[in-house]
Amino acid sequence: MTPASGPILSDTAAALCMLFIFLVPLAGAGIALINTGLGRARSAAHQMMSSLCAVSIAALVYFVFGFSWQGFPGGPEHVVNVGGKGWSWIAAQPLFLRHVALNGSPASLVALLGMVSVGLAALIPLGSGADRWRLSATCLSTVLLAGVTYPIFAHWVWGGGWLAQLGENYGLGRGFVDAGGSSTIQAVGGLTALSVAWILGPRRGKYTTEGMPTAIPGHNSTFVVLGCMLAMAGWWGLNSAGAVLFTGAGPGDAALVAINTTLCAAASALMAAMITGVRFGKPDLSLTANGWIGGLAASSAACIFVRPPEAAAIGMVAGTLVTFSVEWFELRMSVDDPGGAISAHAMGGLWGVLAVGVIARVPPVGGNGAGENSGQWLAQLVGLATLIGFVLPLTYGLNWVLNRIHPQRVGPEGERQGMDLHELGAGAYPEFMTHGDDFSER
Repeated sequence: MTPASGPILSDTAAALCMLFIFLVPLAGAGIALINTGLGRARSAAHQMMSSLCAVSIAALVYFVFGFSWQGFPGGPEHVVNVGGKGWSWIAAQPLFLRHVALNGSPASLVALLGMVSVGLAALIPLGSGADRWRLSATCLSTVLLAGVTYPIFAHWVWGGGWLAQLGENYGLGRGFVDAGGSSTIQAVGGLTALSVAWILGPRRGKYTTEGMPTAIPGHNSTFVVLGCMLAMAGWWGLNSAGAVLFTGAGPGDAALVAINTTLCAAASALMAAMITGVRFGKPDLSLTANGWIGGLAASSAACIFVRPPEAAAIGMVAGTLVTFSVEWFELRMSVDDPGGAISAHAMGGLWGVLAVGVIARVPPVGGNGAGENSGQWLAQLVGLATLIGFVLPLTYGLNWVLNRIHPQRVGPEGERQGMDLHELGAGAYPEFMTHGDDFSER
């Protein structure tokens, strides 16, 4: 069989796209540092170990069969006919990346981007499960994310699936659009984080007997800020590579993408700092960092379709949404999310998807880049509904079954002792006392 390559890219575009993809692991390093810094000191080594395992497992599972289900535009797929129209619901690519031209072809670049992107998505739930999620359970949950949830939805969006076909089959603009992964990476990872937090329950001592949340501050703000800076560099590559591969952008458009990404994150972080400063008298670092990441998550979908002022506006909304979302989940829903992963990634990503239909100007395929397609907002709304109505129940159901077979939460003694000593036998800071905080049973 002749190796599949997909659409044609110039040598320059392919080379630059590969360089963009090489930046994406920096975003993973940033998220790992943020998750660690916002957790307890006695679980820091465990959090980093979980991050390394999650990225490794995600890459291997995606290599074995994840990419087979995601595929690439123009590749083999399974199609169902509904209403006289063909709808692609899953790819039919051979296992182990067989029959993919691994020579810088668009298909190989999609596979490489998917391999690092699924690892990025797998890191997100670690923030919501911090201080109580067993290492073995994180590994098994990552298998489900990388092998089922992520590739199925990624095919619908990036592999020529039915969401992308909404424009062709129903005339809804260009179909569902997500250049850099606000939905496929951020929302999928964030909704998985929500499922994990629901299943694990809150940390002991997080809520009083009256049900009021108590503050459990993160242990290392330096990690958090460094993680934010690394994440921005990774997002430059992620959004630029996605724009080239999935929207037909040229390599020169990377400047616009990077500017929009930066402005969105900056506006979101400053909005979070301002809101917390007004409400609490002093700005809150952890919420500002969550606002920064929420802005990055929101920037991805529309990064190539908006001008800089519009990107800043998207960031301002993201910062506001993330700040109030953290409080809402913690106070109203009793969801303990130490890393703010649900608000930053799920809420930021969902807003980014919606912003394409509300703010962005998406040209038709083959158009001249001017104007706005009628019905684009409806295509984005269908994608949003699919995330909430299908992806969230799917990822919750998969993790619920896993929890019944292999309990995901560490026992009370392990949580009291700390995940580092309980599961790894050594702490991240052996020269310091890391167990001085009070531990109380709810």
